[in-house]
Amino acid sequence: MQKLWPNSSDKYPKELYFLKSGTILDQYMIERPLAGGGFSSVYLARQLADQHQVAIKEYLPRRLAHRTPENHVMPNSEETRSMFLRGRRLFLEEAKVLTKFKHRNIVEVLNFFQANSTVYLVMTFEYGKILGDYLLKEKKGGVSDQFLRMVFPALLDGLRTIHENGLLHLDIKPQNILIRSGGDPLLLDFGASQPYPYEEHARIGKVLTNGFSPIEQYQDDGAIGPWSDIYAIGATMRMCLDGIAPPAAPIRAERDNLIPAVKAFKRRYPQDLLQAIDLALIVDPSQRPQSIEEFSRLLSTETRSTDS
Repeated sequence: MQKLWPNSSDKYPKELYFLKSGTILDQYMIERPLAGGGFSSVYLARQLADQHQVAIKEYLPRRLAHRTPENHVMPNSEETRSMFLRGRRLFLEEAKVLTKFKHRNIVEVLNFFQANSTVYLVMTFEYGKILGDYLLKEKKGGVSDQFLRMVFPALLDGLRTIHENGLLHLDIKPQNILIRSGGDPLLLDFGASQPYPYEEHARIGKVLTNGFSPIEQYQDDGAIGPWSDIYAIGATMRMCLDGIAPPAAPIRAERDNLIPAVKAFKRRYPQDLLQAIDLALIVDPSQRPQSIEEFSRLLSTETRSTDS
């Protein structure tokens, strides 16, 4: 489970972080929490009619709102009310968009509804291994180039669909990628997604993951676009090589000590694959591949490493 509310204050009781097991929401019953973060809580639930398991995401931006003992999600103060309401509206609008996505490599949103003064997304619940856990616990020595070429082109195809529908994911990392049986990936967690073309006034907050978020996401006036998700994909691929996250983008912007993949792994992986990763990880957003199509072409060759 992800770390729960990493910046939580002590103002509200910790037992209110999540809905209790057995809570009825619309046509679903909560079984247990799955994860929590800065903008949402995720639960395993069952549909009451047929006992089918689903995952439910609840809009609860910790810095803006809290849960009452009656389970209502309310703004923390009058100062946060407008941002909370704007964020709830965007969450609902994005839910409507996500229900239209029918791509095998994007988590499927089955339904959405409003309750407890907030919004809930109902998603398919799938079994597999979280890529981050797999890398840290099972593949510390790095994955094969065959694994990379199986997982990431499929993810990019799903990401292309997201961008074509006017959204940026903005939180791609190994912990948000599920690897199903046979190596088929699933991109999870759209809690940080933002409209694209990007509109600064619509932004409700920042979701930052050191090592995976690009420099422009740290900047108040950063130019965020498809190239931002590409950086996160490149950082995720780099972690697949050496088992650790790259240095945080602001650190690299000051002094970049990250050895290029083409040098660090030249004896193990194909050069074209390493060059693509290095290009995606350029700190300056204008120097990265600017679209999924451009980056996909860099990964499209059939060259294979003889050392894998």
